[in-house]
Amino acid sequence: MTDRAPLSRKLSAIAESATLKVDAKAKALKAEGKAVISYAAGEPDFATPAFVVDAAVEALKDPGNFRYTPAAGLPALREAIAAKTLRDSGLDVPASRVVVTNGGKQAVYQAFQAVVNPGDEVLLPAPYWTTYPEAIRLADGVPVEVFAGADQDYKVTVDQLEAARTDRTTVLVFVSPSNPTGSVYTPEDTKAIGEWALAHGIWVISDEIYQNLVYEGARAMSIVEAVPELAEQTILLNGVAKTYAMTGWRVGWMVGPADAISLAANLQSHLSSNVNNVAQRAALAALTGSQADAEEMRVAFDRRRRLIVAELSKIPGVEVPNPLGAFYVYPDVRGLLGREWAGRTPTTSLELADLILDEAEVAVVPGEAFGPSGYLRLSYALGDDALLEGVQRLQRLFS
Repeated sequence: MTDRAPLSRKLSAIAESATLKVDAKAKALKAEGKAVISYAAGEPDFATPAFVVDAAVEALKDPGNFRYTPAAGLPALREAIAAKTLRDSGLDVPASRVVVTNGGKQAVYQAFQAVVNPGDEVLLPAPYWTTYPEAIRLADGVPVEVFAGADQDYKVTVDQLEAARTDRTTVLVFVSPSNPTGSVYTPEDTKAIGEWALAHGIWVISDEIYQNLVYEGARAMSIVEAVPELAEQTILLNGVAKTYAMTGWRVGWMVGPADAISLAANLQSHLSSNVNNVAQRAALAALTGSQADAEEMRVAFDRRRRLIVAELSKIPGVEVPNPLGAFYVYPDVRGLLGREWAGRTPTTSLELADLILDEAEVAVVPGEAFGPSGYLRLSYALGDDALLEGVQRLQRLFS
């Protein structure tokens, strides 16, 4: 009997999502009775607004939602997404240039599949969300990290991008507000980066899923609003997960030029077909209904943001840039490395995160998941009491 043929080398090379891995470990420890506090998952602790749930209940009464519908999404939802894109991103697009996806991750995957060819280099500002490099590699592209540290508020410059550009560079990933850092590019910096991409004919994949979660008067200007001419070489990614506490509903979308969107829609027709129709009806309600619940959640995130920044800043050796968006804080913890804590001497943020989980029963995601070592990501999308208790445990551990 001959040996079995090998598994896919491409899929075998994919790294597991670090954020989901840490969150799963934290949940397993909780199930064992450990009092673990997890800052790992980027998931609001709020319930989905009641009127959105009501819309889903009503959708269940319509047998039409039990059938196949257009793979690119329900027409009414695509229209609502086009309206939101005009309102929040300053881009006037027809519904035909919208594809509704199974969450933001599918939009990320399809965007790279639509514009990346084998060997293309994709400029990836770091720290970056853990899924981006894997999605680039799945499209046979080459991720090229461009790192900006805490001294730059984790925001890359045009000079850095130009230094990384080669004749193989075809795509730039632009994320503002950022996951994992919460940084928000200024309108001036956004315009400069957009003009640079336009001048070099580089595609921009802009993830805007946190665009409505901004604080202290900041505004996450869309790169296509800053540079309107860039719209023909930009794909915008978004979804209802973060703004409306709908992570489990799995409704995202992509907006872009007609030719790129046509390719993505064709791929989706073979990959997954239409998104769950009941979830689409719920997303339609979220986008077109009252935004009062979303604003209440944003205000709560802002309160938690100020609290976690203030408390983490009390730990000697921890530098905490002030995040103006999303619901993450990304402290520079290099000042804690190479020192003994609870009988151990961590030399990387991965080792530090393990120590924190073991000694303080607090789950954080190490910087290695998002780029260079020396940093931690903490999501403050959890209850106020747990948030404070977790940071106080860190204060005691590193006192």
